[in-house]
Amino acid sequence: MLEISNLTYRLGDRLLFDGASATVQRGAKVGFVGRNGSGKTTLFKLIRGEIAPESGEIRLPSRMRLGGVDQEVPAGPQALLEIVLAADTERASLLAEAETATDPTRISDIQLRLADIDAHSAESRAARILQGLGFDHVAQQRPASDFSGGWRMRVALAAVLFSAPDLLLLDEPTNYLDLEGALWLESYLAKYPYTLMVISHDRDLLNSAVGQTLHLDQRRLQLYGGPFDTFDKQRRIQLAVEEKAQAKQAARRAHMQSFVDRFRAKATKAKQAQSRLKMLEKMEPMALRVEERVAPFHFQGPEKPKAPPLINGRDLAVGYEEDKAILSRMTFRIDPDDRIALLGQNGNGKSTFAKMIAGRLTRQAGDLTFPGKMKVAFFTQHQLDDLNPKESPVDTVRRRMPEAGEAKVRGRAAQMGFDRLRMDTPAGQLSGGERARLLLGLITFDGSDILILDEPTNHLDIESREALVEALSQYDGAVIIISHDRHLIEATADRLWVVGDGTVKPYEDDLSAYRQAILRGVDGGKQKTPKSAKPKKAGPAREPVAPKPTRPSNVSLLKKQVAEADARLKTIRAELAKIDKDLANPKLYAMNPQKGAKLAARRAKGAEALDSWEARWLDLNAALEEAGEQV
Repeated sequence: MLEISNLTYRLGDRLLFDGASATVQRGAKVGFVGRNGSGKTTLFKLIRGEIAPESGEIRLPSRMRLGGVDQEVPAGPQALLEIVLAADTERASLLAEAETATDPTRISDIQLRLADIDAHSAESRAARILQGLGFDHVAQQRPASDFSGGWRMRVALAAVLFSAPDLLLLDEPTNYLDLEGALWLESYLAKYPYTLMVISHDRDLLNSAVGQTLHLDQRRLQLYGGPFDTFDKQRRIQLAVEEKAQAKQAARRAHMQSFVDRFRAKATKAKQAQSRLKMLEKMEPMALRVEERVAPFHFQGPEKPKAPPLINGRDLAVGYEEDKAILSRMTFRIDPDDRIALLGQNGNGKSTFAKMIAGRLTRQAGDLTFPGKMKVAFFTQHQLDDLNPKESPVDTVRRRMPEAGEAKVRGRAAQMGFDRLRMDTPAGQLSGGERARLLLGLITFDGSDILILDEPTNHLDIESREALVEALSQYDGAVIIISHDRHLIEATADRLWVVGDGTVKPYEDDLSAYRQAILRGVDGGKQKTPKSAKPKKAGPAREPVAPKPTRPSNVSLLKKQVAEADARLKTIRAELAKIDKDLANPKLYAMNPQKGAKLAARRAKGAEALDSWEARWLDLNAALEEAGEQV
């Protein structure tokens, strides 16, 4: 058990924690959320004992093993598999001792302990973890020095997962993963047998892998029952209740003050006025919790929409070395209103494809046609390092608008989402999210026909990611997204393309089917980007997902199936309405958080079933129309 009591801590002049308290039970899986810069990473350092609190206590069981991803990532000549195996220090120590031990009793003790910790299956367990994080069998035998920093961070993550500490502390673990790795990690953490605390802005991970949410807000900690969506709903209800109570109290105070002002000078009412004045003095005004609002993103679309198709590709090949294509056999079409997400493991060529579309990489074969004045906005993480660290957002905008007045320049910086203070802050002092916001504003400064985003969310908190989703929904051009954020893809993309096997092809199923195919591939010992996958989906309790629609020629049978679909839809909607009513009760989470979590899970399955039956209803009605009937 982790117990935090009356914790106070300052970082320089900033007070991060002020009497913060929380208790995390053994075996709990907790998502740790809060605004960027609020102190989440600092709390992890306090828990690990790397820094000491100003006051208060953090108590842990004496023999509890803590684990987190090391800042120093492996970079030496050791093979990846060896690095991960070495992370289990007890196993390594026992195996080393077993080679030199001579006392029969000690040899017996060593072998018994090795059996207890399942040491003899360690290599296969380590290999499965590495496989899930994107390293095939050949890569696992290569030295760490062969890999870039991002891939070595994956090895560090694999090592701590393999060591299976009693309390696992993970800080933004998906930032260095592709979508496939993030999907595998969600599944792995959901089954983790010990206590887990994870800082993340990945909404899907916070909904799939945790059962409680710890919120850091206004220097205090509050633990909520349920995953992120449950917490978010309960939090909004709390804020609405507080706002209503504050408005009610303000009205009472105004009424009392009005009475005092009117009658304090009248002898007949003076006593009553004095009494109300004393009540006013005792009535502490309620402080309304003001939620800091995230500035919206704004992406300028094309001045004049282009006629479709925007881009046509035929028999394309592209690569970095002559006669050595990374991708080939590519034939595709992109229209002005397309929203395309590129799927596939890192290294398969997603960024290569994006660079070709952006004109950063010349094709080696085939035809690529597009309008002559087409503008492309291209965002990549490495461009953040190209920003001038001494130049503020206002300086950067002024350079783009040399003829504009100061008011117009500052107005444009404000449109990018910078307030008066931050717009004059040098880029080197901006947070990662603020620099990403500046770069997104710069690449779309003059408008664009197509927006290509390569991992745009790494430095954005959950609220900023929602603002990004909103901006993309309002953008008038085409969009290509490469992201490990499943929520972003599901909220914005209407087409999925898989990059794998040396080419790019449409994926005909949805992201849930893709996730299942990825997890099946890893469990089978071979993670391979699926070409197509259509597994059955599970519906809510008592509500199976709609069967695949048939198109019989018998009109009466079709009408019967339409009536059945109508009845199913009515039942599912009624159940969802009842669940929503239960979830809206704030007492539910305080009195029975487990029930709240189960209801949230049932609601998600019910929504899946509703989508499935609605699709069946539409198909059946289409079949009736084909049969000459009008519904």
